[in-house]
Amino acid sequence: MELPPKVKNILLLDSEGKRIAAKYYSGDWPTNTAKEAFEKAVFSKTQKTNARTEVEVTALENNIIVYKFVQDLHFFVTGGEEENELVLASVLQGLFDAVNLLLRGNVDKREALDNLDLIFLCFDEIIDGGIVLETDANVIAEKAGINSIDPNAPLSEQTISQALATAREHLTRSLMK
Repeated sequence: MELPPKVKNILLLDSEGKRIAAKYYSGDWPTNTAKEAFEKAVFSKTQKTNARTEVEVTALENNIIVYKFVQDLHFFVTGGEEENELVLASVLQGLFDAVNLLLRGNVDKREALDNLDLIFLCFDEIIDGGIVLETDANVIAEKAGINSIDPNAPLSEQTISQALATAREHLTRSLMK
């Protein structure tokens, strides 16, 4: 019997290697210190690469790491050395595309921090206990509850997070005028 694909962690770091969001599904890093050391090692190994257009792959400490950079955010998905790089890459691409949809194309550190709840919801929709559940960005974003926002819908028909996102969008537009 073949086991389903597993992910050891999902990391979202800023351009200095500091954690914005992270979720660990493996006991490989039992302490926060071990997790921070791993994040630093991953960042150091990948910071000189140019993973802005395509997903890149590297190996570190018997792990396969796929990663992609966008503006001042670095997205990473880690799997064991026995995992298929293409599966890990599809997890990463699904995460990135879902975050891009949820943040309405404004994928940067400030927006990520403002919408951290949505990013963690994406993590939860993609992975459960390390097992890959979903990689389709539209499904992930829809389940996270924001993709279906109609900014013209009455506030009474929107969820709280949708209403906040709509209000933020209106405020941003009014400030830019």
